[in-house]
Amino acid sequence: MRSSNFTSALVLAMGTIAWSHAAAAADYPTRPIKVITNTSAGGLSDIFARAVGQVVQKDWGQPLIVDNRPGGSQNVGARACAEATADGYTICIINADATVYNEYLFKHLPFSPEKDLVPVTQLFHLLQTLVVNSNLKVKTVDELIAASKAKPGTLSYLTASPPLALYMERLKTEKGADWVRVPFRGGGEAVNAIMNGSTPIGLIGIGNVLGHLSAGDMTALVMLNNIHFPQYPNIPTLEETGYKGPASQSWYGLFVPTGTPKPIIDKLAAEFAKIVNEPGFRDKTLIARGLVPAINTPAEFAAEMDKERAIARQVVKDAGLQPQ
Repeated sequence: MRSSNFTSALVLAMGTIAWSHAAAAADYPTRPIKVITNTSAGGLSDIFARAVGQVVQKDWGQPLIVDNRPGGSQNVGARACAEATADGYTICIINADATVYNEYLFKHLPFSPEKDLVPVTQLFHLLQTLVVNSNLKVKTVDELIAASKAKPGTLSYLTASPPLALYMERLKTEKGADWVRVPFRGGGEAVNAIMNGSTPIGLIGIGNVLGHLSAGDMTALVMLNNIHFPQYPNIPTLEETGYKGPASQSWYGLFVPTGTPKPIIDKLAAEFAKIVNEPGFRDKTLIARGLVPAINTPAEFAAEMDKERAIARQVVKDAGLQPQ
């Protein structure tokens, strides 16, 4: 009898919790929502958060308050998200580096990307491209490889992404290319280095170089996410050049701290999907900056991240990168 009473009480308690969460989601939000980003003011996630905030203010009557937390190889913002109160009033726009790669690049992280962060929806892909200074007079990857062989020890490249570095090192090994990787210090410095010819090869977000592609100062050889960019549909993808290794997975997603009620997670996912999929918002906020929408459900996003972590583990190993 006691067991039966206990079971009934447990079921009642669980039902009460589920009802309270659903009720909270129905009223949510009743106050401003803080948005943690792991880029500084003017960075991609900052710009995106502010654009989304204008729509959320109209739809829900509450503002999004942007809290920029750059630094620490993107770990500062991700940690702040992981340690926030899980009530739906802190949401986070974080990239693949902090949530997928860094656990394999650092010996010790002050948070667990898998245990402390809940994926809500993937937001957009940052399309990466292999570009060269146009003075190199090459139009394809094969021509670039040939140019590197003709000028041994003189060509260098830069990239911030381990998968992209692995791509260049595989070309070096498999096809005898002759180039060296140099440190990447930021998008602006990278563009300047490509333009002045000191580092004439770059694997970089296409949004950083759209003006230079239009002006003819740079030439794009391949899209590295295996995704065509609408403004330059003729730039081939990795697969179309015959490359079989992993593509770059450069994206930003929406996360919340673990423990956030599922009805609130679902409500956030639906709102962000509506906003990102609206053609005017998509074209102005994403496509014009070299980004493409990547909206999915919380379950789809979680499954995608499981796959990407397995790839990231192998990429870091194959690239010979040692955790710092």
